[in-house]
Amino acid sequence: MYAVVSASAQRSPGRVLMTEGRKRIGPGGIPSGGNGHVGARRHRRDGGRNGRMTRSGGGREHGLHRTMSVGAPSTELTEIDPFPFLPRDRGLASTRMGDGESTAAVGSTRRSERENGATRVLPIPASGRVFRRERRVRLGDVDSSGRLRFDAVARYLQDVATDDSDDLGSLEARAWVVRRTLIEQRHALRNSEDVSLATFCSGMGNRWAERRVSMTGASGGSVEAVTLWVHLDPLTGRPKTLPEDFVATYSEPSGGREVTARQLHEPVVPGDDDVHTMPWWPRVRDIDVLNHVNNAVAWEVVEQTLERVRARELLALELLGSVRAEVEFRDPIEYEVVVAAMPLTIAYRVRDEVLDIALWSTDGEAVYITAQVRSLE
Repeated sequence: MYAVVSASAQRSPGRVLMTEGRKRIGPGGIPSGGNGHVGARRHRRDGGRNGRMTRSGGGREHGLHRTMSVGAPSTELTEIDPFPFLPRDRGLASTRMGDGESTAAVGSTRRSERENGATRVLPIPASGRVFRRERRVRLGDVDSSGRLRFDAVARYLQDVATDDSDDLGSLEARAWVVRRTLIEQRHALRNSEDVSLATFCSGMGNRWAERRVSMTGASGGSVEAVTLWVHLDPLTGRPKTLPEDFVATYSEPSGGREVTARQLHEPVVPGDDDVHTMPWWPRVRDIDVLNHVNNAVAWEVVEQTLERVRARELLALELLGSVRAEVEFRDPIEYEVVVAAMPLTIAYRVRDEVLDIALWSTDGEAVYITAQVRSLE
């Protein structure tokens, strides 16, 4: 069974949604699937005059599991809330970001020695499993200049990940959600260009793994990407230790490299200095089989904002050249949000030639995604 778990969204507790469209999934596979709302952070608007957003605090008990106050942006996956329709001692959904100081000193010390996941791209290894595929850039995936858009790149990443999983084959259900994606466009891939894709595991944690994808075009296009996936139990939705067969399959290409699952962005806030806003509407066509907006759509927000800042001459960025873009996934945008037809808010700011983006809920209570874009040179 091919299973992907969707966790909590907005103000409601989480729920599990699973698909069975595929019969097999690889023993080491990192499938394409849900947004990385494991570890979602919640915000509330302060009642003060400045209207800033502040992180909600305070702990509460759920059986044997206690939620922690939200701390610094660079933190680990720590605890989870129960699904409403599962027994309290079983179902668990969206992990929140715990305060780094609440973790045992030995664990904190070890984490500080590991790299943050999906923050840099590594070369293709000389040994170990590297899965390869070929495809052609099509008209529906490019912008008016013929450049392969970032949202199309994200779909390519999903597809090659699923192909790798299917190629390995396994009867055991696996569930993964995207937490962070980094794309480095060295030279834009163009319309009708033939592309060679190579993917491998470039690092692991206890319950997550990095997937690297290298995309090389026949006409000189070059895009490198890395995505951090969190491994979940498909029945409970809880972060789950990587299976032994996964580790056995992917240890060699990863070279034993350990990574953390921290999120690094501090969301830009509407009303802050130099922050601009514009509305954005998710569409019914953006909803995937998990009944929420697919993670690749986050890159449509990036594309829309990039065009806005370039048109307003806030950022000098050549989109056909070298660009580094990264997205962190927080709360999912579920079906109810889409059909409500209320605009979400894109908040963005350009500072020191870096574009920061945050997509906020209509009521300003949740951040769905954050992103950063800059020149790679």
